[in-house]
Amino acid sequence: MFSFSFADQDFLARRCVWVNGPVIVGAGPSGLAVAAGLKEQGVPYVLLERADCIASLWQKHTYDRLKLHLPKQFCQLPDFPFPQDYPEYPNKKQFIDYLESYASHFNIKPQFNECVESAKYDEACRLWRVKTVSTRSSEVEYICQWLVVATGENAERVMPEIEGLQNFGGEVIHACDYKSGENFRGKDVLVVGCGNSGMEVSLDLCNHDAKPSMVVRSSVHILPREIFGKSIFELAMFMLQWLPVWLVDKILLFLTWMILGNIEKYGLKRPSVGPLELKNTQGKTPVLDIGALEKIRSREIKVVPGIKRFSCGMVELVNGENLEIDSVVLATGYRSNVPYWLRETEFFSMNGFPKAPFPNGWKGNVGLYAAGFTRKGLSGASADATRISRDIAKVWKEDLKQKKQKVPTHRRCISTF
Repeated sequence: MFSFSFADQDFLARRCVWVNGPVIVGAGPSGLAVAAGLKEQGVPYVLLERADCIASLWQKHTYDRLKLHLPKQFCQLPDFPFPQDYPEYPNKKQFIDYLESYASHFNIKPQFNECVESAKYDEACRLWRVKTVSTRSSEVEYICQWLVVATGENAERVMPEIEGLQNFGGEVIHACDYKSGENFRGKDVLVVGCGNSGMEVSLDLCNHDAKPSMVVRSSVHILPREIFGKSIFELAMFMLQWLPVWLVDKILLFLTWMILGNIEKYGLKRPSVGPLELKNTQGKTPVLDIGALEKIRSREIKVVPGIKRFSCGMVELVNGENLEIDSVVLATGYRSNVPYWLRETEFFSMNGFPKAPFPNGWKGNVGLYAAGFTRKGLSGASADATRISRDIAKVWKEDLKQKKQKVPTHRRCISTF
Protein backbone atom coordinates (compact mmCIF):
# COMPACT_ATOMS: atom_id res chain seq x y z
CA MET A 1 0.00 0.00 0.00
CA PHE A 2 1.23 3.47 -0.90
CA SER A 3 0.47 6.92 0.48
CA PHE A 4 -0.81 9.58 -1.90
CA SER A 5 -1.93 13.16 -1.48
CA PHE A 6 -3.21 15.14 -4.49
CA ALA A 7 -3.89 18.79 -4.10
CA ASP A 8 -7.07 19.08 -6.20
CA GLN A 9 -10.46 18.47 -4.58
CA ASP A 10 -11.38 16.02 -7.36
CA PHE A 11 -9.01 13.47 -5.86
CA LEU A 12 -10.44 13.90 -2.38
CA ALA A 13 -13.95 13.09 -3.62
CA ARG A 14 -13.18 9.57 -4.83
CA ARG A 15 -11.23 6.46 -3.91
CA CYS A 16 -7.88 6.27 -5.69
CA VAL A 17 -6.24 3.04 -6.81
CA TRP A 18 -2.64 2.60 -7.94
CA VAL A 19 -2.38 -0.13 -10.61
CA ASN A 20 1.01 -1.78 -10.88
CA GLY A 21 0.43 -2.48 -14.56
CA PRO A 22 -2.02 -1.37 -17.27
CA VAL A 23 -5.69 -0.48 -17.04
CA ILE A 24 -7.67 -2.15 -19.83
CA VAL A 25 -11.00 -0.52 -20.72
CA GLY A 26 -13.49 -2.96 -22.20
CA ALA A 27 -14.02 -6.69 -21.61
CA GLY A 28 -14.99 -7.67 -25.12
CA PRO A 29 -12.84 -10.02 -27.23
CA SER A 30 -10.08 -7.40 -27.59
CA GLY A 31 -9.83 -6.63 -23.87
CA LEU A 32 -9.93 -10.31 -22.97
CA ALA A 33 -7.14 -11.08 -25.44
CA VAL A 34 -4.91 -8.33 -24.01
CA ALA A 35 -5.62 -9.51 -20.46
CA ALA A 36 -4.77 -13.11 -21.39
CA GLY A 37 -1.49 -12.05 -22.98
CA LEU A 38 -0.53 -10.05 -19.90
CA LYS A 39 -1.52 -12.91 -17.62
CA GLU A 40 0.75 -15.27 -19.55
CA GLN A 41 3.61 -12.76 -19.15
CA GLY A 42 2.98 -12.37 -15.41
CA VAL A 43 1.99 -8.70 -15.70
CA PRO A 44 -0.74 -7.44 -13.30
CA TYR A 45 -3.59 -5.39 -14.74
CA VAL A 46 -7.10 -4.10 -14.07
CA LEU A 47 -9.81 -4.85 -16.64
CA LEU A 48 -12.79 -2.48 -16.46
CA GLU A 49 -16.18 -3.24 -18.01
CA ARG A 50 -19.25 -1.01 -17.88
CA ALA A 51 -21.70 -3.92 -18.30
CA ASP A 52 -22.29 -6.85 -15.95
CA CYS A 53 -20.75 -9.48 -18.24
CA ILE A 54 -17.97 -10.02 -20.75
CA ALA A 55 -18.66 -9.37 -24.45
CA SER A 56 -21.83 -7.42 -23.64
CA LEU A 57 -22.39 -6.50 -27.29
CA TRP A 58 -22.63 -10.19 -28.16
CA GLN A 59 -24.60 -11.18 -25.09
CA LYS A 60 -27.10 -8.32 -24.92
CA HIS A 61 -27.23 -6.55 -28.28
CA THR A 62 -27.27 -9.13 -31.06
CA TYR A 63 -30.09 -11.01 -32.77
CA ASP A 64 -30.74 -14.67 -32.09
CA ARG A 65 -29.85 -16.02 -35.57
CA LEU A 66 -26.40 -14.37 -35.60
CA LYS A 67 -23.41 -16.47 -36.62
CA LEU A 68 -19.79 -15.55 -37.25
CA HIS A 69 -19.50 -14.35 -40.83
CA LEU A 70 -15.99 -15.78 -41.22
CA PRO A 71 -14.69 -19.32 -40.62
CA LYS A 72 -13.77 -19.98 -37.01
CA GLN A 73 -10.01 -20.21 -37.68
CA PHE A 74 -10.04 -16.49 -38.53
CA CYS A 75 -11.97 -15.55 -35.38
CA GLN A 76 -10.20 -17.33 -32.53
CA LEU A 77 -8.28 -15.43 -29.89
CA PRO A 78 -4.54 -15.97 -29.22
CA ASP A 79 -3.45 -19.34 -27.79
CA PHE A 80 -6.98 -20.73 -27.53
CA PRO A 81 -8.51 -22.45 -30.61
CA PHE A 82 -12.21 -23.15 -30.97
CA PRO A 83 -13.38 -26.63 -29.94
CA GLN A 84 -12.99 -29.11 -32.79
CA ASP A 85 -16.68 -30.03 -32.71
CA TYR A 86 -17.75 -26.42 -33.40
CA PRO A 87 -19.11 -25.81 -36.92
CA GLU A 88 -17.15 -23.71 -39.39
CA TYR A 89 -19.37 -20.71 -38.59
CA PRO A 90 -20.16 -20.80 -34.84
CA ASN A 91 -23.48 -19.33 -33.77
CA LYS A 92 -24.04 -16.65 -31.16
CA LYS A 93 -24.33 -19.02 -28.19
CA GLN A 94 -21.27 -21.01 -29.24
CA PHE A 95 -19.17 -17.88 -29.58
CA ILE A 96 -20.26 -16.56 -26.18
CA ASP A 97 -19.48 -19.95 -24.63
CA TYR A 98 -16.06 -19.79 -26.29
CA LEU A 99 -15.36 -16.36 -24.78
CA GLU A 100 -16.52 -17.50 -21.34
CA SER A 101 -14.18 -20.51 -21.61
CA TYR A 102 -11.38 -18.18 -22.70
CA ALA A 103 -11.84 -15.96 -19.65
CA SER A 104 -12.00 -18.99 -17.36
CA HIS A 105 -8.93 -20.64 -18.92
CA PHE A 106 -6.79 -17.54 -18.37
CA ASN A 107 -8.46 -16.69 -15.04
CA ILE A 108 -9.55 -13.29 -16.27
CA LYS A 109 -11.78 -11.49 -13.77
CA PRO A 110 -13.00 -8.10 -15.02
CA GLN A 111 -14.37 -5.46 -12.70
CA PHE A 112 -17.95 -5.25 -13.93
CA ASN A 113 -20.39 -2.34 -13.74
CA GLU A 114 -17.60 0.24 -13.82
CA CYS A 115 -18.10 2.84 -16.51
CA VAL A 116 -15.11 4.99 -17.45
CA GLU A 117 -16.13 8.64 -17.36
CA SER A 118 -12.77 10.06 -18.38
CA ALA A 119 -9.15 9.16 -18.90
CA LYS A 120 -6.29 11.60 -19.34
CA TYR A 121 -2.55 11.66 -19.10
CA ASP A 122 -1.15 13.67 -16.19
CA GLU A 123 1.97 15.40 -17.47
CA ALA A 124 3.09 16.32 -13.98
CA CYS A 125 3.36 12.80 -12.62
CA ARG A 126 3.61 11.08 -16.05
CA LEU A 127 0.79 8.68 -15.33
CA TRP A 128 -2.72 8.00 -16.62
CA ARG A 129 -5.71 8.96 -14.49
CA VAL A 130 -8.80 6.88 -15.28
CA LYS A 131 -12.00 7.97 -13.55
CA THR A 132 -14.92 5.55 -13.26
CA VAL A 133 -18.38 5.42 -11.73
CA SER A 134 -20.09 2.19 -10.77
CA THR A 135 -23.74 1.18 -10.67
CA ARG A 136 -23.52 1.75 -6.91
CA SER A 137 -22.64 5.39 -7.69
CA SER A 138 -19.22 4.98 -6.13
CA GLU A 139 -16.37 6.77 -7.89
CA VAL A 140 -12.86 5.45 -8.33
CA GLU A 141 -9.77 6.92 -9.93
CA TYR A 142 -7.19 4.45 -11.23
CA ILE A 143 -3.59 5.64 -11.56
CA CYS A 144 -1.45 3.67 -14.01
CA GLN A 145 1.52 3.80 -16.33
CA TRP A 146 -0.27 2.18 -19.27
CA LEU A 147 -3.79 2.55 -20.67
CA VAL A 148 -5.24 0.02 -23.13
CA VAL A 149 -8.37 1.19 -24.98
CA ALA A 150 -10.36 -1.92 -25.92
CA THR A 151 -13.90 -0.55 -26.12
CA GLY A 152 -14.12 -1.52 -29.79
CA GLU A 153 -15.44 -0.19 -33.04
CA ASN A 154 -19.08 -0.86 -32.12
CA ALA A 155 -19.45 0.61 -28.64
CA GLU A 156 -22.46 2.84 -29.34
CA ARG A 157 -25.44 2.54 -31.65
CA VAL A 158 -25.89 5.12 -34.40
CA MET A 159 -29.37 6.67 -34.25
CA PRO A 160 -30.07 8.76 -37.36
CA GLU A 161 -32.18 11.88 -37.28
CA ILE A 162 -34.99 11.41 -39.80
CA GLU A 163 -37.74 13.96 -40.32
CA GLY A 164 -41.03 12.97 -38.71
CA LEU A 165 -39.76 9.81 -37.02
CA GLN A 166 -41.00 11.04 -33.64
CA ASN A 167 -44.50 11.27 -35.15
CA PHE A 168 -44.51 7.77 -36.66
CA GLY A 169 -46.43 6.22 -33.76
CA GLY A 170 -45.36 2.61 -34.35
CA GLU A 171 -42.52 0.60 -32.84
CA VAL A 172 -39.03 1.91 -33.63
CA ILE A 173 -35.98 -0.07 -32.48
CA HIS A 174 -32.30 -0.20 -33.31
CA ALA A 175 -30.93 -3.48 -34.63
CA CYS A 176 -29.03 -3.91 -31.35
CA ASP A 177 -32.42 -4.41 -29.65
CA TYR A 178 -33.79 -6.78 -32.31
CA LYS A 179 -33.79 -10.43 -31.24
CA SER A 180 -36.16 -12.30 -33.56
CA GLY A 181 -38.89 -11.77 -36.13
CA GLU A 182 -41.32 -13.72 -33.96
CA ASN A 183 -42.99 -10.55 -32.67
CA PHE A 184 -43.33 -9.10 -36.18
CA ARG A 185 -45.38 -11.85 -37.83
CA GLY A 186 -47.75 -10.43 -40.44
CA LYS A 187 -46.40 -6.90 -39.98
CA ASP A 188 -44.99 -4.49 -42.54
CA VAL A 189 -41.52 -3.64 -41.27
CA LEU A 190 -39.16 -1.00 -42.65
CA VAL A 191 -35.50 -1.99 -42.21
CA VAL A 192 -33.27 1.08 -42.51
CA GLY A 193 -29.83 -0.05 -43.69
CA CYS A 194 -28.47 -2.68 -46.06
CA GLY A 195 -25.27 -3.86 -44.38
CA ASN A 196 -24.84 -7.33 -42.92
CA SER A 197 -27.22 -6.52 -40.06
CA GLY A 198 -29.87 -5.02 -42.34
CA MET A 199 -29.72 -7.98 -44.70
CA GLU A 200 -29.88 -10.56 -41.90
CA VAL A 201 -32.69 -8.80 -40.04
CA SER A 202 -34.67 -8.61 -43.30
CA LEU A 203 -34.05 -12.32 -43.94
CA ASP A 204 -35.08 -13.21 -40.39
CA LEU A 205 -38.28 -11.18 -40.73
CA CYS A 206 -39.11 -13.11 -43.92
CA ASN A 207 -38.53 -16.40 -42.14
CA HIS A 208 -41.06 -15.32 -39.51
CA ASP A 209 -43.72 -14.35 -42.08
CA ALA A 210 -43.24 -10.61 -41.74
CA LYS A 211 -43.12 -8.28 -44.77
CA PRO A 212 -39.86 -6.32 -44.75
CA SER A 213 -38.92 -3.38 -46.94
CA MET A 214 -35.19 -2.62 -46.84
CA VAL A 215 -33.91 0.92 -47.36
CA VAL A 216 -30.87 1.06 -49.67
CA ARG A 217 -29.59 4.61 -49.88
CA SER A 218 -26.11 4.00 -51.26
CA SER A 219 -24.06 1.44 -53.13
CA VAL A 220 -23.18 -1.86 -51.47
CA HIS A 221 -20.97 -4.86 -52.23
CA ILE A 222 -22.80 -8.16 -51.83
CA LEU A 223 -20.60 -11.25 -52.06
CA PRO A 224 -21.41 -14.93 -51.62
CA ARG A 225 -20.19 -16.21 -48.27
CA GLU A 226 -18.61 -19.18 -50.04
CA ILE A 227 -17.21 -19.87 -53.50
CA PHE A 228 -16.55 -23.44 -54.65
CA GLY A 229 -17.29 -24.59 -51.10
CA LYS A 230 -14.62 -22.32 -49.63
CA SER A 231 -15.04 -19.14 -47.64
CA ILE A 232 -14.68 -16.11 -49.91
CA PHE A 233 -12.62 -14.47 -47.17
CA GLU A 234 -10.28 -17.45 -47.06
CA LEU A 235 -9.97 -17.33 -50.86
CA ALA A 236 -9.20 -13.60 -50.75
CA MET A 237 -6.53 -14.06 -48.07
CA PHE A 238 -4.94 -16.82 -50.15
CA MET A 239 -4.80 -14.69 -53.31
CA LEU A 240 -3.45 -11.65 -51.46
CA GLN A 241 -0.26 -13.58 -50.75
CA TRP A 242 0.71 -13.20 -54.41
CA LEU A 243 -1.61 -10.65 -56.04
CA PRO A 244 -2.28 -6.93 -55.45
CA VAL A 245 -5.54 -5.84 -53.84
CA TRP A 246 -6.99 -4.35 -57.04
CA LEU A 247 -6.52 -7.61 -58.93
CA VAL A 248 -7.99 -9.73 -56.12
CA ASP A 249 -10.99 -7.38 -56.10
CA LYS A 250 -11.52 -7.89 -59.82
CA ILE A 251 -11.33 -11.68 -59.45
CA LEU A 252 -13.76 -11.67 -56.52
CA LEU A 253 -16.25 -9.50 -58.38
CA PHE A 254 -16.04 -11.68 -61.49
CA LEU A 255 -16.67 -14.83 -59.44
CA THR A 256 -19.49 -13.04 -57.60
CA TRP A 257 -21.11 -12.06 -60.91
CA MET A 258 -20.94 -15.69 -62.06
CA ILE A 259 -22.64 -16.92 -58.87
CA LEU A 260 -25.05 -14.12 -57.97
CA GLY A 261 -25.60 -12.55 -61.38
CA ASN A 262 -26.44 -8.90 -61.94
CA ILE A 263 -27.80 -7.55 -58.65
CA GLU A 264 -28.24 -3.95 -59.83
CA LYS A 265 -31.58 -4.77 -61.44
CA TYR A 266 -32.91 -5.35 -57.91
CA GLY A 267 -31.93 -1.85 -56.78
CA LEU A 268 -28.55 -2.91 -55.36
CA LYS A 269 -25.85 -0.78 -56.98
CA ARG A 270 -22.22 -1.78 -56.50
CA PRO A 271 -19.56 0.79 -55.48
CA SER A 272 -16.95 1.76 -58.07
CA VAL A 273 -14.21 0.79 -55.59
CA GLY A 274 -13.58 -2.94 -55.04
CA PRO A 275 -14.71 -4.64 -51.78
CA LEU A 276 -11.25 -5.16 -50.29
CA GLU A 277 -10.01 -1.70 -51.19
CA LEU A 278 -13.20 -0.16 -49.81
CA LYS A 279 -12.76 -2.10 -46.57
CA ASN A 280 -9.11 -1.05 -46.26
CA THR A 281 -9.66 2.64 -47.05
CA GLN A 282 -13.10 3.40 -45.60
CA GLY A 283 -13.78 0.50 -43.23
CA LYS A 284 -16.96 -0.50 -45.11
CA THR A 285 -17.51 -4.23 -44.78
CA PRO A 286 -19.03 -6.06 -47.77
CA VAL A 287 -22.23 -7.99 -47.20
CA LEU A 288 -21.74 -11.76 -47.18
CA ASP A 289 -24.98 -13.20 -48.50
CA ILE A 290 -26.52 -16.10 -46.57
CA GLY A 291 -29.95 -16.12 -48.21
CA ALA A 292 -31.27 -12.54 -48.27
CA LEU A 293 -30.54 -12.08 -51.98
CA GLU A 294 -32.84 -14.99 -52.88
CA LYS A 295 -35.62 -13.28 -50.91
CA ILE A 296 -34.91 -10.02 -52.75
CA ARG A 297 -35.17 -11.79 -56.10
CA SER A 298 -38.51 -13.31 -55.09
CA ARG A 299 -39.70 -9.87 -53.85
CA GLU A 300 -40.25 -11.22 -50.36
CA ILE A 301 -37.79 -8.50 -49.32
CA LYS A 302 -38.69 -5.25 -51.02
CA VAL A 303 -35.76 -2.94 -51.80
CA VAL A 304 -36.68 0.74 -51.50
CA PRO A 305 -34.68 3.99 -51.91
CA GLY A 306 -33.89 6.57 -49.24
CA ILE A 307 -36.37 8.06 -46.80
CA LYS A 308 -37.73 11.58 -47.17
CA ARG A 309 -39.88 11.73 -44.06
CA PHE A 310 -42.07 9.76 -41.67
CA SER A 311 -45.64 10.50 -40.66
CA CYS A 312 -48.24 8.61 -38.60
CA GLY A 313 -48.00 4.98 -39.76
CA MET A 314 -46.40 6.03 -43.04
CA VAL A 315 -43.04 6.66 -44.64
CA GLU A 316 -42.46 8.79 -47.72
CA LEU A 317 -39.49 7.75 -49.87
CA VAL A 318 -37.27 10.04 -51.94
CA ASN A 319 -38.91 8.75 -55.13
CA GLY A 320 -42.31 9.99 -53.91
CA GLU A 321 -43.66 6.55 -52.98
CA ASN A 322 -45.57 6.22 -49.72
CA LEU A 323 -45.53 3.00 -47.69
CA GLU A 324 -47.82 2.01 -44.86
CA ILE A 325 -45.68 0.32 -42.18
CA ASP A 326 -46.17 -1.04 -38.70
CA SER A 327 -42.61 -1.02 -37.34
CA VAL A 328 -39.12 0.31 -38.05
CA VAL A 329 -35.79 -1.43 -37.42
CA LEU A 330 -32.80 0.89 -37.63
CA ALA A 331 -29.89 -1.20 -38.92
CA THR A 332 -27.83 1.96 -39.01
CA GLY A 333 -24.65 0.64 -37.46
CA TYR A 334 -22.40 1.50 -34.57
CA ARG A 335 -19.52 3.79 -33.71
CA SER A 336 -16.61 4.11 -31.32
CA ASN A 337 -17.29 5.95 -28.04
CA VAL A 338 -13.64 6.84 -27.39
CA PRO A 339 -14.05 10.61 -28.02
CA TYR A 340 -16.60 10.80 -25.19
CA TRP A 341 -14.23 9.71 -22.43
CA LEU A 342 -10.59 9.75 -23.59
CA ARG A 343 -8.98 13.17 -23.24
CA GLU A 344 -6.43 12.71 -26.01
CA THR A 345 -6.16 14.01 -29.59
CA GLU A 346 -2.78 12.92 -30.95
CA PHE A 347 -3.29 9.16 -31.27
CA PHE A 348 -7.06 8.94 -31.76
CA SER A 349 -8.95 10.93 -34.37
CA MET A 350 -12.35 12.54 -33.84
CA ASN A 351 -14.15 9.43 -35.12
CA GLY A 352 -12.71 7.40 -32.26
CA PHE A 353 -10.24 5.38 -34.32
CA PRO A 354 -6.43 5.53 -34.24
CA LYS A 355 -5.05 7.90 -36.86
CA ALA A 356 -2.44 5.40 -38.03
CA PRO A 357 -3.87 2.61 -40.22
CA PHE A 358 -3.42 -1.10 -39.56
CA PRO A 359 -0.98 -2.56 -38.61
CA ASN A 360 0.43 0.59 -36.95
CA GLY A 361 -2.58 1.77 -34.97
CA TRP A 362 -2.01 -0.26 -31.82
CA LYS A 363 0.51 1.93 -29.99
CA GLY A 364 0.52 5.62 -29.17
CA ASN A 365 2.71 7.75 -26.94
CA VAL A 366 3.05 7.86 -23.13
CA GLY A 367 1.81 4.31 -22.57
CA LEU A 368 -1.41 4.53 -24.63
CA TYR A 369 -2.55 1.48 -26.64
CA ALA A 370 -5.56 0.56 -28.79
CA ALA A 371 -6.87 -2.97 -29.31
CA GLY A 372 -9.59 -3.91 -31.77
CA PHE A 373 -9.79 -0.78 -33.93
CA THR A 374 -8.28 -2.35 -37.05
CA ARG A 375 -11.50 -2.76 -39.08
CA LYS A 376 -10.26 -6.31 -39.61
CA GLY A 377 -12.49 -8.12 -37.17
CA LEU A 378 -11.35 -10.59 -34.58
CA SER A 379 -8.15 -11.47 -36.41
CA GLY A 380 -7.07 -7.83 -36.28
CA ALA A 381 -8.01 -7.60 -32.61
CA SER A 382 -5.93 -10.69 -31.85
CA ALA A 383 -2.92 -9.23 -33.67
CA ASP A 384 -3.26 -6.00 -31.67
CA ALA A 385 -3.56 -7.86 -28.38
CA THR A 386 -0.43 -9.92 -28.99
CA ARG A 387 1.64 -6.84 -29.82
CA ILE A 388 0.30 -4.85 -26.87
CA SER A 389 0.80 -7.52 -24.22
CA ARG A 390 4.35 -8.24 -25.38
CA ASP A 391 5.25 -4.56 -25.53
CA ILE A 392 3.95 -3.80 -22.04
CA ALA A 393 5.49 -6.96 -20.59
CA LYS A 394 8.91 -6.04 -21.96
CA VAL A 395 8.92 -2.65 -20.22
CA TRP A 396 7.29 -3.98 -17.05
CA LYS A 397 9.89 -6.72 -16.67
CA GLU A 398 12.74 -4.28 -17.28
CA ASP A 399 11.33 -1.97 -14.61
CA LEU A 400 10.92 -4.87 -12.22
CA LYS A 401 14.42 -6.09 -12.86
CA GLN A 402 15.94 -2.70 -12.19
CA LYS A 403 13.65 -2.13 -9.21
CA LYS A 404 12.67 1.24 -10.57
CA GLN A 405 8.91 1.11 -10.44
CA LYS A 406 7.55 4.54 -11.18
CA VAL A 407 5.40 5.32 -8.15
CA PRO A 408 4.11 8.88 -7.52
CA THR A 409 5.24 10.41 -4.23
CA HIS A 410 2.03 11.55 -2.52
CA ARG A 411 0.58 11.19 0.93
CA ARG A 412 -3.04 10.09 0.55
CA CYS A 413 -3.59 6.41 1.42
CA ILE A 414 -5.08 4.45 -1.49
CA SER A 415 -5.71 0.87 -2.59
CA THR A 416 -3.28 -1.00 -4.81
CA PHE A 417 -3.33 -3.67 -7.48
